[in-house]
Amino acid sequence: MITIAVDAMGGDHAPRPEVEGSVLAARELGVRVLLVGQPNVVRVELARHASPNLPIEIVPASEVITMNDHPAQAFRRKKDSSVHVAARLVREAKADGMVSAGNTGAVMTVARFLLGTLESVDRVALAAPFPNAKGGVSVLLDVGANVDSKPEHLVQFAVMGEVYYRATFGNRRPRVGLLSVGEEEIKGNELTREVFTRLKKSPVHFIGNVEGGDLFSGNVDVIVSDGFVGNIALKICEGLAFQIFGLLKKSLDTSIFTQVGAMLSKGAFKALRKTIDYTEYGGAPLLGVRGVCVIGHGRSNANAVKNAIRVAAGLARARMNEKIEQELSSTLVPA
Repeated sequence: MITIAVDAMGGDHAPRPEVEGSVLAARELGVRVLLVGQPNVVRVELARHASPNLPIEIVPASEVITMNDHPAQAFRRKKDSSVHVAARLVREAKADGMVSAGNTGAVMTVARFLLGTLESVDRVALAAPFPNAKGGVSVLLDVGANVDSKPEHLVQFAVMGEVYYRATFGNRRPRVGLLSVGEEEIKGNELTREVFTRLKKSPVHFIGNVEGGDLFSGNVDVIVSDGFVGNIALKICEGLAFQIFGLLKKSLDTSIFTQVGAMLSKGAFKALRKTIDYTEYGGAPLLGVRGVCVIGHGRSNANAVKNAIRVAAGLARARMNEKIEQELSSTLVPA
């Protein structure tokens, strides 16, 4: 049975969503869950769910890293935090992966230093899945693990993103694009032009440059970017989606449609919302670390936590890190 360590204290509303999501995962997905956190708090929340026979255990952690903590300082000073303990469980092979909806910077710092990176990886990358217009899923990476990246780092991101996509979404030859300001090879800055040249010589299915509008088109499966641009793109998309849904909801609530028309519109609205609901994707895997680490949104609800556990378990079963090492060790991209 796959075992996933869950940071029960990390999210904005912890530990309620973390505990409820873990109960759902243990019940529906057949995984064993280690709830890491302050036992008295976690135990009270767990008691709300009548699930004595589920494979869930509480692992003590006396400290909590908050959203206001500086990642590096929290790593050094809060060594018995729920994030630290969860990462140690993975490092000691007591868990096959970890999930946290806590302070993203702190989770990445703890994972990098406690788990370490794969031998062939110079920089880890945070990969964000999202729905596209063709009914599938596209993945953008890096979305914030690195602010500054070199060409060789983005080539590694492309390989890791392709392996992750194959393992998670079943596409044997995902299309890989490079996020730039134009489709032509000569477009972009010095970094993207160099990466373009190297990706053309790599074994990945590189389809060339893609623009911001291609993120949701469904014409590309894996979009590669440095973390600075990728994070900005992700935050713009999140903010735009939030505002559009707010406007749509307000319009439906105040519309002068007939009752039947309003009901149909609200039904379509709910269907659309489910399609692009971030909670269905669980979280973003931190690719390149020695172990499986999935980072969820701070406001993750129980469904998001359950699906983050599903993603972590799936990557562990697929032995994704072994595949990344195999791909990178056999990939020699000349400058």
